[in-house]
Amino acid sequence: MGQLEERYKSYRVPQNFMSKGIYPYFREITGKQGTEVEMGGHKVLMFGSNAYTGLTGDQRIIDKAKAALDKYGSGCAGSRFLNGTLDLHVQLEKEIAEFIGKEDCLCFSTGFSVNQGVLAMVVGKDDYIICDDRDHASIVDGRRLSFAKQLHYKHNDMEDLERVLKNLPYEAVKLIVVDGVFSMEGDLAKLPEIVELKHKYNCSIMVDEAHGVGVFGRQGRGVCDHFGLTDEVDLIMGTFSKSLASIGGFIASDKETINFLRHTCRTYIFSASNTPAATAAAMEALHIIQEEPERIEKLWSVTNYALKRFREEGFEIGETESPIIPLYVRDPDKTFLVTALAFNAGVFINPVIPPACAPQDTLVRYALMATHTEEQVERSVVILKKIFIEQGIIK
Repeated sequence: MGQLEERYKSYRVPQNFMSKGIYPYFREITGKQGTEVEMGGHKVLMFGSNAYTGLTGDQRIIDKAKAALDKYGSGCAGSRFLNGTLDLHVQLEKEIAEFIGKEDCLCFSTGFSVNQGVLAMVVGKDDYIICDDRDHASIVDGRRLSFAKQLHYKHNDMEDLERVLKNLPYEAVKLIVVDGVFSMEGDLAKLPEIVELKHKYNCSIMVDEAHGVGVFGRQGRGVCDHFGLTDEVDLIMGTFSKSLASIGGFIASDKETINFLRHTCRTYIFSASNTPAATAAAMEALHIIQEEPERIEKLWSVTNYALKRFREEGFEIGETESPIIPLYVRDPDKTFLVTALAFNAGVFINPVIPPACAPQDTLVRYALMATHTEEQVERSVVILKKIFIEQGIIK
């Protein structure tokens, strides 16, 4: 037996849940993602997706991806830095910069690699990174790769953020990094207050708009636009894998900062380029959300209906202000059990346990798409209420 095999042979956490019949991960979907999906011959309502705009199966996007595949082939065989830059990549960067409201933009192969690479390079050993306690794992990993001093503050607690900032050198580079929409709880960053603190303590701000683009702001420009604070935010990050129905990510900022990152960011320079099909798909999705404002209006209509129904039925949903609705369970084993029971009853939701949340905050994550109907929401609420009552989670 090898060293690693010997070390990890006792790791049986997944197997323990499998033996109980409540293991919730890696279920195979056998068709396009939509509001209902086939999984192993079992049809379920999909409330576990991040496809807020409901565009993942849109034929227009599929056609653009096919056309790019025909024209450019299946891949780029190299990084953007060397032989992997297509005119498609450059065009998408121009369009995103204009859409977001920044001078320039870089596109990456994944959203995770944006945060991982940018945070590793944009601040150095004499600088400071200050993060919200509930920032996404990609932000956590990115800050770990940085030589900057690492600080954090309690979730959305502006008094605690100010406590951290007032003890730092005024002239030092201090980057506050925050999710625009927190991906598990669905609440928004207190961006207006963060901007006030930026000016008071001479800081910079980076906002992760992964769950904001396509949902908030004018034509889905994100939380920064929603608050009218795009010009106050120094770095805006986003992904293509949610509202933009593809895979990849971007960082948007001023020309000087993007020029620096373009020539130094390791996850950009040393990663293969995003595929032609994925790039074309993201660009077409970007066009559609600008041309069809009714899509985002529909998303908010069904979101508000779901928020109202869950509150009426006594679910604990925290302070969510978005299509992400946390249904708190507050027990890890019950969280897995509820997920399994819901799946068996025809509702797909996601369990959220540590490290994605605090141990006392375990929940199931219910997320909406513009293509969901009120009837589908109602069916799911009825099913979930029965399960939550049976498990003693709500009365």
